[in-house]
Amino acid sequence: MYLNKAIIIGNLTRDPELRSLPSGVPVTTFSLATNRVWKDKEGNKQDSTDYHNIVVFGRQAENVAQYLKKGSSALVEGRIQTRSWEGNDGVKKYMTEIVADRVQFGPKRDKGATPAPKEAEDQTPQKENLDTIEYPEEDIKPEDIPF
Repeated sequence: MYLNKAIIIGNLTRDPELRSLPSGVPVTTFSLATNRVWKDKEGNKQDSTDYHNIVVFGRQAENVAQYLKKGSSALVEGRIQTRSWEGNDGVKKYMTEIVADRVQFGPKRDKGATPAPKEAEDQTPQKENLDTIEYPEEDIKPEDIPF
């Protein structure tokens, strides 16, 4: 049995590029960065970043090109593939990439969101409307619980 599966979550390092194959099938390419943080033997925090080339085909390629941009977070699920070709200088070149079966968009960043208006100084600040549980003030007896 063989398995070629990659699942990564990261941020786009550049805007996606949408093109079409000669057959008319849309294809989008982009790069995703993933970070890894660990502590070395001395206890110092270390980190490294890996960059992954991603290729998406079909309708999903159009969606990626339309909704994602540099800095967006995404989950990519697909297979790892290595392509080879001969460059202009006659040297054989290689590229390893993830051919995405599924791209799930991460949470949006609200960079351009307008801040909420501040309350006037003469008004008393209102209590925040938090989801809280209001417990009864009376004691609950175990025999009152129906189960």
